[in-house]
Amino acid sequence: MGALDGRVAIITGSGRGIGREHALLFAQEGAKVVVNDLGGAIDGSGDDRTPAQQVVDEIKAMGGEAVANADNVADWEGGQRLIQSALEAFGELHVLVNNAGILRDRVLVNMTEEEWDAVIHVHLKGHFVPTRFAAAYWREQTKAGKPVKANVINTSSTSGLLGNPGQTNYGAAKAGIAAFSVIAAMELERYGVRVNAIAPAARTRMTVATPGLSEVVKAPEDESRFDIWDPANVSPMVAYLATENLPFTGRVFFVQGGKVQNMTPWQMADVIDKEDRWTVAELETEVKKLLG
Repeated sequence: MGALDGRVAIITGSGRGIGREHALLFAQEGAKVVVNDLGGAIDGSGDDRTPAQQVVDEIKAMGGEAVANADNVADWEGGQRLIQSALEAFGELHVLVNNAGILRDRVLVNMTEEEWDAVIHVHLKGHFVPTRFAAAYWREQTKAGKPVKANVINTSSTSGLLGNPGQTNYGAAKAGIAAFSVIAAMELERYGVRVNAIAPAARTRMTVATPGLSEVVKAPEDESRFDIWDPANVSPMVAYLATENLPFTGRVFFVQGGKVQNMTPWQMADVIDKEDRWTVAELETEVKKLLG
């Protein structure tokens, strides 16, 4: 018995990297998988349809069930077709893993409009569109009196939650995904949908291409040592977040190697309160005390 027996899952960006590892583990755990991948380069360019089919072939070779989908998840009609592809292939949908993304790293003063727009579009809209149509399907299931135990797992990043120079576009998108996850969890709980997010740290095309990270994420020369950067390390947590009886929603977790760490959202901290309107001169003194 697998942890995901009978579950139908869509995993976006699953032709390579972390997404591929998700798809393979989901299949090993008994899920039927829609492997979505546009097949682009890490900057979003290109359209190679073979990576998704290659993963499907791997899943079928191990005795699992999967279909390939090459729709653009940030496209309104493409997102609709993606959800429909799961329903047409397997008759139902239980899990959506939003994993697709691109990089266009550049320091703020040199960033172009296109570099900003492309990253925000793929990450933020690419999470919104599939989730919107999956949620509409689950709402209709609920209205029809059918019990729903569905899961959405989104992909944020420490670049957005903790900050990383050279990634204002990527970080802003990833911080937005964390907020999107928390609010979607609030809205969709009534329909039996749990929404959570991960901030993974692993060796992928993106991390290898990030300045300063390529040396850090290298596999250990000693093969007997645990490789904390292996992308397969992230997938068990994602599979757990996809289980039928997951008991929580609205959470974000940092996942690296054998580490799973709860990430707390923005919260109110120390306060100053005059109980009247401040002057600028007063604030010049008091805000320093607030910040310690």
